Amino acid sequence: MVVAVIEAEFKSTMTVELVRSAARDADVLFAARVSTLGEQTLEGALGDQEAGARDRGLINYLMRDRHGSPFEHNSMTFYVQAPIFVFREFMRHRIASYNEESGRYRELQPVFYVPDAQRNLVQVGKPGAYEFLPGSEEQHALVDAAVREQSLAAYAAYRSMLDAGVAREVARIVLPLNLFSSMYVTMNARALMNFVSLRTKHPEAKVPSFPQREIEMVGQQMESHWAALMPLTHAAFTAQGRIAP
Repeated sequence: MVVAVIEAEFKSTMTVELVRSAARDADVLFAARVSTLGEQTLEGALGDQEAGARDRGLINYLMRDRHGSPFEHNSMTFYVQAPIFVFREFMRHRIASYNEESGRYRELQPVFYVPDAQRNLVQVGKPGAYEFLPGSEEQHALVDAAVREQSLAAYAAYRSMLDAGVAREVARIVLPLNLFSSMYVTMNARALMNFVSLRTKHPEAKVPSFPQREIEMVGQQMESHWAALMPLTHAAFTAQGRIAP
């Protein structure tokens, strides 16, 4: 009965859009060179459209020796749609500014995350070094059915409370963590490097990371946008083992 009356959307993808940016490799160069030149260096950096070997060398040097502050003089704002449990992991990183949609001020929509068939389900190993393996067809069927059933039941309870006049901030407490939310997140390149070093798994990383797949999906998209804006910085980050400066 519940399933028939709730028109919910279930999806397995995350949305990441770059909505605003002031981030270029030149921002790193002018910030770094003021240390040695002792004068304003912004004009020269902005006028240089093609980075030379000296510029590449400086960015690589800064990354290699972990001189981090020059990588902070830029800004990127992303619009992210992801399940609530992803945002809770996200906000453990106290290196960004966040504004998330509020369940106190608007009615939350029935959009839920459900893992797709490629999502590994079986966890093996010791804490801190887990490995995730593919699940069986039976396990995937169980997860899919349980997620859909419980999501619909929870949303039906939410709607019934709203219809009875219960405040949104109270009614929302029954909603599950796989409900999609949306937020703006603003950070600089140094903060983003810290984030992706921990929340993505990469063969070039000197320090292995074991992120939950769902937050990795967000991190990979954010990294892709950043790499297009600051290709020299991104290349240096990868070349130096993906360790944030």
